[in-house]
Amino acid sequence: MKRVLGAVTAAAFLGCAASREAAQPTPPPPTPEAAKVEAAPQAPKLQVPVEYYKLDNGLRVVLSRDTTVPKAVVGVYYNIGFRIEPRNRTGFAHLFEHMMFQGSTNLGKMELARLIQKNGGMFNGSTRFDFTNYFEIVPSNTLETMLWAEADRMRGLEVTEENLKNQQGVVANEVKVNVLNRPYGGFPWLDLPQVANTNWYNAHNFYGDLKDLEAATLEDVRAFFKTYYAPSNAALVVVGDFEPEQVKGWVRQYFGPLPKAPVPQLPDISEPRQEKEKRHDKKDARITRPAFAAGYHMPAVGTPEFYAMALIDEILLQGSDSALYQQLVQKKGIAGELSGGVNELGNQWNYNGPMLWTVYLFHDTVISPETIAGEIDGVVAKLVEKPVDAETLARARVKARSRLYAHVEGMLGFGRADLLASSALFFDDPARINRLEDELMKVTPEVIQRTAREYLRPTNRTVLTVSASPQTLLAD
Repeated sequence: MKRVLGAVTAAAFLGCAASREAAQPTPPPPTPEAAKVEAAPQAPKLQVPVEYYKLDNGLRVVLSRDTTVPKAVVGVYYNIGFRIEPRNRTGFAHLFEHMMFQGSTNLGKMELARLIQKNGGMFNGSTRFDFTNYFEIVPSNTLETMLWAEADRMRGLEVTEENLKNQQGVVANEVKVNVLNRPYGGFPWLDLPQVANTNWYNAHNFYGDLKDLEAATLEDVRAFFKTYYAPSNAALVVVGDFEPEQVKGWVRQYFGPLPKAPVPQLPDISEPRQEKEKRHDKKDARITRPAFAAGYHMPAVGTPEFYAMALIDEILLQGSDSALYQQLVQKKGIAGELSGGVNELGNQWNYNGPMLWTVYLFHDTVISPETIAGEIDGVVAKLVEKPVDAETLARARVKARSRLYAHVEGMLGFGRADLLASSALFFDDPARINRLEDELMKVTPEVIQRTAREYLRPTNRTVLTVSASPQTLLAD
């Protein structure tokens, strides 16, 4: 299950912006004849309407019309995630997400939330590795109001010392509830990057050290807003039932007057090639069963190996037909289930920087981490030793395509908005959404073998274990 650092969720909202989509049912394997057809690259089939332009102040605007249901999704993505937050201010990106609900030029504290709910909508905000986002899903007749409201808080954040102190307490309480006082708190989404990465920006405590959160001042909030929450550092996406020319007019009216600001220089977040396996054990007196996680550094975004990892993820980990599930769960009985994948706070397609492919599980105390790692190596070796067969590749493509479609179509249109906004923000290319399927189809058995050999080697792996104290084990 994915996790999210989210600030506010409407009562009607059944999930959060960064929650992982449920795995789709695996279709039956194709016939050999169908597998041969699947093995050949195919033309893209996903065709999402994309209209993309920029305002004079630098705001990226993406429109994607869908008239099947009278609703609209408005999303605003800012190019600031927790991996590039300032040093000595860990957790500040997440804290600031909370501050964005404390009032704007014309809307007081939580008035935006009430406005959305009174109009039958839902909303959320989340902090991820590479962006912070805010979105609303509303009846399409309220679209203009939502655009005005988002422009209003982009124009000016109205916060007080009292609000800041209040939200510092809220975030600190989140840390205590979700991490410090919870069994397996932070495992593996928060713990594993800190062990696996060497660059501080990728390896610090994203939720935030309490002393850093407490040290944030009102001046810090204002400086952060001025630096990162300018139109030139943001993308606006509108998905749903609307008239494009009318929406363009509203965007121009409400966002156009906002002043342009310098685009902040992003820090170097690159990671060196890992040459030796890393191991770390975390003691947790609250648990009753050990936990095991392995994280492998991913290929760079957009490379052939990056797309190959999407298929490797399906072959090895996703679904009951996956090789690791069959070996560790069905055959060896080491665990009752396996979890993991690419990007524990999102999905394969909405990040921009170093990332881990992760597999994790909970197991009995009689099973050693060495045994689990050895079983994983044995399964991976089959990908390294020879190219995958046509049937396995065809099934992986079907599963990967199904997962992509599920994300695009999921959450009442938000999945589409998410991929469009993140692609505009990171790559200046929201139309990328329509090429992802084609890139998956291009992956050959040879590319999968080459990718597994380089990126699934033990020396590219970090093993994180969570073990209980002897007193806890005796109490079971």
